[in-house]
Amino acid sequence: MTQVALDAERVGDPRRHVYEFHVRFGDMDVLGHVNNCSYLTYLEDARIAMFRLDPMREGRKHLEGLVIARHEIDYKRPLVLRPDPVRVETWVTELRAATFGLAYEVRDDEYVYARATSLMVAYDIEKSRARRLVDAEREFLSAYR
Repeated sequence: MTQVALDAERVGDPRRHVYEFHVRFGDMDVLGHVNNCSYLTYLEDARIAMFRLDPMREGRKHLEGLVIARHEIDYKRPLVLRPDPVRVETWVTELRAATFGLAYEVRDDEYVYARATSLMVAYDIEKSRARRLVDAEREFLSAYR
């Protein structure tokens, strides 16, 4: 589900995909905050919603055949177990022939808990190799640029 971001630099920009979730008790570590590995799961859940679940709900073609080449995460402040939801806002930062970049913020209305980036590669599953993005994929991704 795409919504307007609340980041002051992007107010009014509908190009972010928004995935909302609740922190689970199992996400916590012994220090009482979300374990760093759980953030990768949050990003994965947001990508699945962005590329597959939301398009399926909306009757659009979903994206397939994508793999991760790189993740990078900057942790900004501790995220703890809480009753209110948190969200992952995701957008496309670059679009190339066979790859594209994603940026994310794990946040609520007040704080950004983490910022991350991923390099995604279009992948031919049958041939086990990278492939070029097709026009329909480029159009889909351009909506989030």
